[in-house]
Amino acid sequence: MTEPTLRALSAAGLDPAVVERIVRTALVEDLGPDGLDVTSAATIPADLVGTAEVVARAAGVVAGLPVAAAVFDLAAPADRPVELRPRVAEGDRVARGDVLASVTGPVRSLLTAERTALNLLCRMSGVATHTRAWADELAGSDATVLDTRKTTPGLRMLEKYAVRVGGGTNKRMGLYDVAMIKDNHKLAAGGVAAAYRRVRAAFPAVPVQVEVTTTAEAVEAVEAGADFLLCDNMTPEELSEVVLAVGGRAELEATGGLTLEVAAKYAATGVDYLSVGALTHSSPILDIALDLRVPAEPAVRS
Repeated sequence: MTEPTLRALSAAGLDPAVVERIVRTALVEDLGPDGLDVTSAATIPADLVGTAEVVARAAGVVAGLPVAAAVFDLAAPADRPVELRPRVAEGDRVARGDVLASVTGPVRSLLTAERTALNLLCRMSGVATHTRAWADELAGSDATVLDTRKTTPGLRMLEKYAVRVGGGTNKRMGLYDVAMIKDNHKLAAGGVAAAYRRVRAAFPAVPVQVEVTTTAEAVEAVEAGADFLLCDNMTPEELSEVVLAVGGRAELEATGGLTLEVAAKYAATGVDYLSVGALTHSSPILDIALDLRVPAEPAVRS
């Protein structure tokens, strides 16, 4: 990848090596083991250079332009790179018809990379747009929207990045960075307190979160030492009771079947977070297209 793309990915908090792995896998899906776009190879002169515009077909929030740049980089010959010039910033709201970026380089490369770049850009922008709707709904409260591990396999880093761009907060990245004691763990360990003690003894440096379904469980977990509780499938009235009983001794997350229509009501209970799996498992894409413009120079045929 080019230096500008590497810098943009790093500045966004994205690991360039992980992005490259994701992009190369996606390109193989389109180009096969021989790396060939048969239509473009047959119809477009190798030396034809042109410019395309990345255009929003619907209103939303942009996320993923550095990732799209990585796709164009990796699809182009090393000696004939593609340049993506953003016209908007990550997290900007855009309207239908807005130009998000221009891309200049060999036309074969532009069209070869088009679908892969758009697949990732549309997906990430869709997640950011959905997340922004939640962030807007919670504005003015002390609650923040959280994502979950309900992500598209292989795209977790990109989707969680899009949540951040949209104004949400990332929870744990995986099973390795935060311990989350759920009902099955409590059952196997013999209760909330026993499960918490075992995790803390085995992994003293790892943050521990405990899922609770009643006020009694919440109190038990806090008294065992837990400082983050997942309040699962509780009504606003039940959550208010837990908030009162915990008394600020732990951060509280409402989770389970939450919708935008009830977001404000749950935020008003005093919880710190609303956990929404739909941010990543059910967000529709933001429709974005690539429009090829008049070539920057005439075709050169050998």
